[in-house]
Amino acid sequence: MTELSPLSAASSLSSVGTPTLWAVTIVGVLVLLVLDFLVTRRPHEVSMREAVGWSAFYIALPLAFGGWVWARYGSQQGVEYLTGYLVEKSLSVDNLFVFMLLLAAFAVPSVLAQRVLLYGIAGALVLRGVFIALGAAALQTLDFAFLIFALILLATAAKLLRDALSGHQQEVDINRMRSVRLLRKIMPVVDEYHGTKMTVRQGAKRALTPFALVVVAVLATDIVFAVDSVPAVYGITEDPYLVFATNAFALLGLRALYFVLHAALSRLVHLSYGLAIILAFIGLKLGLHWAHGIWDSVPEIPTPASLGVIIGVLVVVTLTSLRATRGQQPDRREVVSERH
Repeated sequence: MTELSPLSAASSLSSVGTPTLWAVTIVGVLVLLVLDFLVTRRPHEVSMREAVGWSAFYIALPLAFGGWVWARYGSQQGVEYLTGYLVEKSLSVDNLFVFMLLLAAFAVPSVLAQRVLLYGIAGALVLRGVFIALGAAALQTLDFAFLIFALILLATAAKLLRDALSGHQQEVDINRMRSVRLLRKIMPVVDEYHGTKMTVRQGAKRALTPFALVVVAVLATDIVFAVDSVPAVYGITEDPYLVFATNAFALLGLRALYFVLHAALSRLVHLSYGLAIILAFIGLKLGLHWAHGIWDSVPEIPTPASLGVIIGVLVVVTLTSLRATRGQQPDRREVVSERH
C-alpha cells in the first residue's frame, strides 16, 4: 500500500492516496466547485426541484466513490470512508443551522443565498485542507495527538449537550460580531445589497456591501467548525486522503442541501443531543486508541461498531425529533441553538 499525505511532514502515515489519486481528487473537487459557481452566476431563487436534483447528485457521487474505495482498497478502507462521510455529513447539517441564522440576520435576499453559501463552502474546503494537513503532521510528530483530539471532541460534546439541556437560544446580533466590526472600521458599508458585488463606489471612495459582510461572517464560522470536524473524522480513519475526501464530499453538497432542509431544520430539535453523543463516542474511541498504544490490554472500538453506533444515534434522534414536533408547522424564525 502506497504511503502518502498532503504534507511531507506526515508522509509516514499509511494512506491509500497516491500522487495521481490526490491530483485527480483535488482537480475533481475544483471542477465541481467551479460548476457550482457557474450554476449560481445568475442569482435566482432555488426551486425545490432544483435543490433535490443537486442534493441527489451530491449524495450519489460520494456513495459511488465509497463503493470504488471498497472495491479497490478493501472493506476496511471502505467502511472507514463511509463512516467518516456519515460523521461529516451529520456535522454539516448542524452547520446549516448557523448558516440559516446568519442569512436571516443579514437579511440576505433569497436570490443571493446560494452564492453566499457557496463562498462559505469554498472557504471551508481551504480551511479543512489546512487543518487536515496540520492534523496529519500532529499525528506524525506528537505521541499524544490522539489524546488532544479526544479532549477537543469531548469538550465540544459537553458544550453541545449543555446548550441543548439549557434550551439556550439566541439570534445573531450582527453589530456585535467581531468580523463585522473590524470590516466597518476598515471601510464604510452601504445599507443595501447590490447583487453579488462585494464593493460599490460611494462618492470618491469604495464601500463594502452587506453581501461582503455576510460572506466574511460565514467564512469566520468555517474556522470554528473545522476545529471539531477534522478531529472527528481522524477518530474514524488515520488516512489523510480519506479524511480529505470525506470532508470535501460532505461540504460540496451543502448548498443544495440547505434549500432541501430549510423548512425542516427547525423540526430537528434533538439533533444537538445526537451530535453530542456522536462526538463524545468518537472522543472515547480516540482516547482508547491512544491508551491502547501504551497499554495493550486497553480495548479499541472497531470502525464497523462505530458505524453502527453513529447510524443508530442519527436514526433515533431523527425519529424522536419528528415525533416531538408532530403536527407543528415548521418554525420559520431564524433562531438556532448557539453551538460555539
